[in-house]
Amino acid sequence: MPGLNGARVLVSGVSGPIGTALLVELRTAGAKITRLVRPTSRRSSTAEDVIAWDPAQPISPATVSGFDAVIHLAGESIVGKWTPEKKKKIRDSRVLGTTHLAQALAATSMKPQAFICSSAIGYYGNRGDEILTERSAAGQGFLSDVCRDWEASTQAASDAGIRTVQIRTGIVLSPKGGALGEMVVPFKLGVGGRIGSGKQWMSWIDVDDMAGGIRYALENQSLRGAVNFVAPNPVRNADFTKTLARTLSRPAIFPLPAMVVKLAFGEMGETALLGSQQVQPTRLLESGYSFRFSGLRDSLEHSLKS
Repeated sequence: MPGLNGARVLVSGVSGPIGTALLVELRTAGAKITRLVRPTSRRSSTAEDVIAWDPAQPISPATVSGFDAVIHLAGESIVGKWTPEKKKKIRDSRVLGTTHLAQALAATSMKPQAFICSSAIGYYGNRGDEILTERSAAGQGFLSDVCRDWEASTQAASDAGIRTVQIRTGIVLSPKGGALGEMVVPFKLGVGGRIGSGKQWMSWIDVDDMAGGIRYALENQSLRGAVNFVAPNPVRNADFTKTLARTLSRPAIFPLPAMVVKLAFGEMGETALLGSQQVQPTRLLESGYSFRFSGLRDSLEHSLKS
């Protein structure tokens, strides 16, 4: 779709830092937003329409018909101990919800031009120093399996001729909280430091580039399939923590040993905190997207001082 002025856009998962920034981006472009929310989150609004849905249940095609684009960001947080119940919530909120939405969009009488669906760089698994692009194979482990099935659950929309993009998101840096909010707390208290060996790669992206990149994916009709949403300069955990400490004018002298991470967070900690992913935004760069924040220090200063 060449432009968003006047376009009707349906968006799920707008309550978090990414969704908050995205709504500003889309409205600035002139888009008319409808929010897709769980029934318990529904509230009246004079600024936007609201549609209630239960991701675990099929949704009527008529409910989601007539939109120019659909952006699906909703999913259970991965933070917390990965008990069997937590894993089921993580998987079902992504795979079932996306399957039901994609099937409904495929059956609409007025199909959207674009369907943008979240995924994550967890798709690649723990890959050490390997440089990862969209052509890299899926990794192994729970998150890799979830991401692979998550992306596959968009197939009905793609088969129906809807241009479908799966955005593989890295660590999002936002002043509104999220991952950065969790990391900042110990540093502000003066007890921050590297995690484990500190050699693991962290592939990050500024929240403004998340929002700008999604808008770009909507407007750039050449993009379809998997697209890495990460800044072009990933860093090792030790460098990330040093940069964060300098930005906050705090020390970074209290490392968190890998054994403590595993004991405290279990499989989630081993995967999300100790895992290494050196990911490149190859398709965004090749298609001409210009990052607003390609350097970590600039992004952190923007996030923490805004």
